Amino acid sequence: MTVSIIRFGGSNCDRDAERALSHLDIDAEIVWHEDGLPEDTSGIVLPGGFSYGDYLRAGAMAARSPIMDEVREAAADGTPVLGVCNGAQVGCESGLTDGAFTTNERARFQCEHVFLRVERADTPWTAAYEEGDVIEIPIAHGEGRYEISEERLEALEDDGRVLFRYCDENGEPSADANPNGSKHNVAGILGDRETVAVLMPHPERATLPDVGRTDGQGVLRGFEAVEPGA
Repeated sequence: MTVSIIRFGGSNCDRDAERALSHLDIDAEIVWHEDGLPEDTSGIVLPGGFSYGDYLRAGAMAARSPIMDEVREAAADGTPVLGVCNGAQVGCESGLTDGAFTTNERARFQCEHVFLRVERADTPWTAAYEEGDVIEIPIAHGEGRYEISEERLEALEDDGRVLFRYCDENGEPSADANPNGSKHNVAGILGDRETVAVLMPHPERATLPDVGRTDGQGVLRGFEAVEPGA
């Protein structure tokens, strides 16, 4: 059983994801989107990058690739799906999750380390943490501001589908700790099923001990916590 990392034209974090998963002894392979999902797919990563140059809207063109029909079907069957950065934009654009990611409040590309507060610890993606834990993970995006109507955001909050929130090192959400202006400091959310998640920060860039912190390992461990079809 293998985690399929879907490569679109313009993806550039697919190899990072493959290397990080392999470091955790999770079988992973990069799959070209036109080839479809392999039969032994046990999990799916929608990686970061600039699919199709972010034309129209970030993630909009990749979301309409035929493979995304397969991804939605797999997600509905319980296959874990993780969208990271551009993959989070693809996830929202394709209807895997609610809301949208758009231009940063300061309208510039931001590449830095941020703090995230774990809002729930009872999902596959957060089982390695405790609720309220603060982790440090890098971001690298120009369109990472999470937007959604107040009514729909209230429903997400009520359903417990906010997974991570930007915060300071003490775990307090604030405008100063929010790098892009995301509503309610939202950094990651769940889909209709807890096996589907998207987040703007890059856990694969905080996994390898040789290149810095390893706070992101717990997110990727989510692929070990789910049996396909569960």
